Amino acid sequence: SCQHVIDMISAMQKYPAQGGPEIMRMEKYWHPHFNWYGPSGIGSSRGIDGFRCCHQTPFLNAMPDRGQYPDDVRQHFFAEGSYVAVTGWPNMAQTLSGQGWLGIAPTGQKITLRSLDFWRLENGLIRENWVLVDLLDIWAQTGVDVIARMQQLAAASSHFSAQNEREAS
Repeated sequence: SCQHVIDMISAMQKYPAQGGPEIMRMEKYWHPHFNWYGPSGIGSSRGIDGFRCCHQTPFLNAMPDRGQYPDDVRQHFFAEGSYVAVTGWPNMAQTLSGQGWLGIAPTGQKITLRSLDFWRLENGLIRENWVLVDLLDIWAQTGVDVIARMQQLAAASSHFSAQNEREAS
């Protein structure tokens, strides 16, 4: 199971430098009806078409050089039976380009991803993939403190709520 996932990741990293989407050979590694469960903001998808539409294409368009900086990442795989996982802090490094990603501007800045992936294989193919990504860290790398911004918005919201209550009385 673990080697299957490692081979899949290696195949996916061939795109776009070595060819079109077919170079990733997704049908070799993924069950035709697999479920991909992404973090909030990305969402979930089903099957290769759903995965490409909802996650993979926007991600690769924004960061086509992912997987090209092996010296900048740490990957730790572990597996038992039909389950495989990988983590690393960071375990991906790439440059924000193209149209940006998830509302993050295409700064041309190299960023890293802290993430965890969990896969379940069924009959030798990946049937499910759970993905956790530290999105707050990505925003922080681009100079945006999401928590501070939310605190500002919450403070402004309570100010306007109190003002509206006074005006209504």
